[in-house]
Amino acid sequence: MFVNTIEFPAIKPEDELKYREWFKWSNEMYRKFDGFISRRLLQRTKGGEPAYVTLVEHKNEQTFMRMHTSPERQHAFERLKPLLGNAVLKVQFFEVIED
Repeated sequence: MFVNTIEFPAIKPEDELKYREWFKWSNEMYRKFDGFISRRLLQRTKGGEPAYVTLVEHKNEQTFMRMHTSPERQHAFERLKPLLGNAVLKVQFFEVIED
C-alpha cells in the first residue's frame, strides 16, 4: 500500500466551511480512481494552531500517481488555492512495509 500525507496550514475561520465542503467534494471525485483505498481529513487537537492533515491510501505508487497527475486532481487543486493563500503544503510519501 502507498500512503501520502499532506499537512495544510490553519484555514481562516471564515473559510473553514468552504474547506470542509471542498474536501468532501474532492473525496467523491478521487474515489473513482482505480487503486484508491481511502482519503481522510485529520485535524490537530493539541500542539499549535489548528491545522489539517490529509491521509491518502492507494493500492500502490503507480495508481496514486495516475490520480495525482490527472486533470481532475488539477481542477480540484485550482478550487482549493483561494483557501490556501500563499501557504506551502508539506507533502510526504510512504510505503506500508508491515500491516
